[in-house]
Amino acid sequence: MKRRRREAAAARMKHAMYLAIQTAGTDMKLARRYAAMARRVSTRHRIRMPYSMRIMFCRRCQMFIPPGILSRVRMTGGSPKAIRTTCGYCGYTYRKILSPRKGEQTIS
Repeated sequence: MKRRRREAAAARMKHAMYLAIQTAGTDMKLARRYAAMARRVSTRHRIRMPYSMRIMFCRRCQMFIPPGILSRVRMTGGSPKAIRTTCGYCGYTYRKILSPRKGEQTIS
């Protein structure tokens, strides 16, 4: 019973984030509401959001920042390689360091 509830909650969360991304270009207020709904479902049912959903929220101000609309996403080519995301609301920049692929050699 508990497993089915969590699976249904995860499906609702994914659908709400899908709707948030779809409406972000036209109606940002509605998109924020969908994203807040997905976050609420996640916390209420104690389901961890997948990384692909978590990156759409600012770590500092917790606002919904769809990539390319309210956030700037850049990839650094130095060592280590990283993805930099800058929030469009508060200006906070955070990085996700990319680990080298298996079998890929690093130049030292």
